[in-house]
Amino acid sequence: MQKVRISAHVLTSAHYTVANTKLPLMKYNEHIENPDVVLIGSGVMSANLGAMLKKLSPELSIQVYEVTDDLAEESSNGWNNAGTGHAGICELSYTPEREKDGSVDVSRVIGIFEQFEYSRQFWGSSIADGMVSNPKEFINPVAHLSFVHGADWVDFLKARYDGMAAHHFFADMEYSTDRDIIGSWAPLLTEGRGEVPIAATKMDAGTDVNFGNISRKFLEWLSSQDGCGIASGHRVTDITKTATGWDLKIKDASTGQTRTNSTKFIFVGAGGGSLTLLQKSGIPEAKGLGGFPIGGQWLICDTPEIVEKHQAKVYGQPAEAAPTMAVPHLDTRILDGKKTLLFGPFAAWTTKFLHKKGSLLDLPLSVKPDNLATLVKIGLTNLDLVKYLLKEGTQSMASRIKTMQVFYPDADAKDWKLIDAGIRVQAIKKTDGEAGIVHYGTEVLTNADRSISALLGASPGASVSVHIVLDVVKKCFPQLLETEEGKARMKAMIPIWDVDIKKPENADYYRETAAKATTQLGL
Repeated sequence: MQKVRISAHVLTSAHYTVANTKLPLMKYNEHIENPDVVLIGSGVMSANLGAMLKKLSPELSIQVYEVTDDLAEESSNGWNNAGTGHAGICELSYTPEREKDGSVDVSRVIGIFEQFEYSRQFWGSSIADGMVSNPKEFINPVAHLSFVHGADWVDFLKARYDGMAAHHFFADMEYSTDRDIIGSWAPLLTEGRGEVPIAATKMDAGTDVNFGNISRKFLEWLSSQDGCGIASGHRVTDITKTATGWDLKIKDASTGQTRTNSTKFIFVGAGGGSLTLLQKSGIPEAKGLGGFPIGGQWLICDTPEIVEKHQAKVYGQPAEAAPTMAVPHLDTRILDGKKTLLFGPFAAWTTKFLHKKGSLLDLPLSVKPDNLATLVKIGLTNLDLVKYLLKEGTQSMASRIKTMQVFYPDADAKDWKLIDAGIRVQAIKKTDGEAGIVHYGTEVLTNADRSISALLGASPGASVSVHIVLDVVKKCFPQLLETEEGKARMKAMIPIWDVDIKKPENADYYRETAAKATTQLGL
């Protein structure tokens, strides 16, 4: 194994503009020959996995390949997602409809809350041991609210609150139907509103997360470690199974030159690019797998007097036929040191799999003989979704403002502008019962010999990334957690990793470790 550092951390003179904020491009060109691990993609999944593996086993060699010139510029980029630290607090889509007895099953939100706590504790311990610094550059406290209108939804939210508040995770949650109280939580929700019944829940322990920044911090640390390299502006064009692992072909976008490399293990955290690479791998587990891309757009506001009035992430009730990721919300964001407001997302039809480095041919070229039937079925069984995406993507600014006025009645178009968000590629599998079902959520596909894993899906992905990559470690690197030394290292990184903090008897341990992480993260 040899580390070839051709030109590390090159600060170019080029800049790109996002919401009037200029950020320098940071390009990496470091290459490890025959590394133990290759991470494809520089988003939050690869970043967490790389950092976790290197902390568990410092002798591991790791190579990262990223197609964009900078890191974490696709789905993990701060402007390409809502930045919600998804903990199940405010997202109504994580709770099903009411049961026959009127109650709401809150088991999923309890599970998501637990999984996000893994992320908080891993990030907190990484601050404490000096791996990363300046937590306010990637995580800030922002209250999480659920907000509904109409008598039926008010009843639903009360039942949801009753179920959640009974668990120690949500003991601090508040519920109100009082307009003055809700207005004190989030004034924009109540100003100018008619007399329709409303209700809201609130927890102050919510967060706003810049997943791009935490990714870049972990990868910067990883790049500084012996036996680790990052090559941005490099696209993996092919992967081939060998007797000992995988051979990869990698193209340098700036020179057009192609190099080869070999590795024992590949993690494909390439967002929308994962499907194409899985198809190239030829693994049986990818047979029949298809992808359904969904684009997104945000309305953003930088008007100071409006921005200062709102300090919360407010999730509402879903629109008819909307996918899970398109449930509307009005959010405080802290990005690049600046506070702004975001409303959306507005979904849109697209055939691209990646926002910045995608092609309109991505979807057509992903159609193969083994997934054709699956993709045809998705078109026939999800016509309402397709119509919804086409309608959303072509609506006028006036229509978008009207949608937002359900949340913020006094919203004025002059204060808002439309920007593109990221693209999410939903996995379509024929092995889950009925072919052609669009799967929301996040999962990892791993082959039989556990030499390749790939991330599929969307929300709550980034928030629960640490829990997801811990599962990858358990499945593909079990030897790292079999020794007492390995267990101790993991315990230092994630104190709750071997404790079921959902159980009432572990409530005190949860509170103790959560409080420590809160302090470490400066929350």
